[in-house]
Amino acid sequence: MKEKGRKVIATNRKARHNYAILDTYEAGVALLGTEVKSLRDGKASLVDAFATIDDGEIWLRGLHIAEYGSGSWTNHAPLRNRKLLMHRREIDNLVGKIRDGNLTLVPLSLYFNDGRVKVELALARGKQAHDKRHDIAKRTAQREVERELGRRVKGM
Repeated sequence: MKEKGRKVIATNRKARHNYAILDTYEAGVALLGTEVKSLRDGKASLVDAFATIDDGEIWLRGLHIAEYGSGSWTNHAPLRNRKLLMHRREIDNLVGKIRDGNLTLVPLSLYFNDGRVKVELALARGKQAHDKRHDIAKRTAQREVERELGRRVKGM
């Protein structure tokens, strides 16, 4: 029985606040059996997760997948490093971009896609405090404009 579509397990909500997203990529995740079962229960956190490139391989670090409740002594370590699966040319392209600028790889979301666990990675640049304040002010102004337009439509 195959699942269809995309079922989101966890999202990194602070990533879009702390980083300017330049590009996004999809990568598979190499997991153990108890990790997949725990993910099906929705027990994962991307809060402190990040990706690194070591010896031509991409590793996801800091991803917390809770131990499987019905697991035995074969349970996994919750914070172990997990290998990400991407095509060689994509990895080489990322290595070049990361080496050139002050960029990092940040996971945005973890999800099931047709029964396989995928992670959405973002090539991102860290935001300064004034950039964050500027974004918040812009969002607030946009919200006020939409609120006023809604009032005018309703005739208030």
